[in-house]
Amino acid sequence: MWSDAYLPRTTTRDTMIKDRLGSHLLDTSKDSLWSVDLFCCESIILKTHWVLVVMDQFTRRIIGFGVHRTDVDGVALCRIFNKAICRMGTPKYLSTIDHDSLFKFHRWRANLRILDVDEIKSILYVPLSHPFVERLIGTVRRDFLDHTLFWNVCDLERKLEDFKQYYNCYRVHSSFNSFTPAETNGEAPFREADLKGYQWQTHCRGLYQLPLAS
Repeated sequence: MWSDAYLPRTTTRDTMIKDRLGSHLLDTSKDSLWSVDLFCCESIILKTHWVLVVMDQFTRRIIGFGVHRTDVDGVALCRIFNKAICRMGTPKYLSTIDHDSLFKFHRWRANLRILDVDEIKSILYVPLSHPFVERLIGTVRRDFLDHTLFWNVCDLERKLEDFKQYYNCYRVHSSFNSFTPAETNGEAPFREADLKGYQWQTHCRGLYQLPLAS
């Protein structure tokens, strides 16, 4: 429920929605608007690891993950972001989480200037302004991290890379009429499996099994 008490006196709800939620009108083609967010998880030896996820809002595909052990500062944020988008190019716009102090760090702002990326802030206290990456994080937690264990940064990076491949290339989305993010990105679709001749293909080290045309 909206409350104007959370907004500055000179700002109205309609103005905020027009200025910030209008960012979703920018995702009209692939790589035009990326979203980034952080979440944490614990290893099998109860060590906290922070994961940065970057996704393309138009195709819903995962651009990459960056992993850092212990607390994240401005330098670590730049490092894991650059690692997450390595070999993936850069977007025109980048949507970041609502006013987190990490995204105000001077090195982060300098990093975006070097990459020639414009930053768009989501609305404070309004998850609706940052919906796709929030849902992606929930999917990663429910469908993957809740069912697997990891030891350290390297182990988590390998397993997240496996999930990225599965999510982008094999996991269909109802909002895309049962197409995968890779197909929405313009990549060639997989051949449909015949019910009379198929085999099972495993993903994420046996966590998922999908039929494959034989």
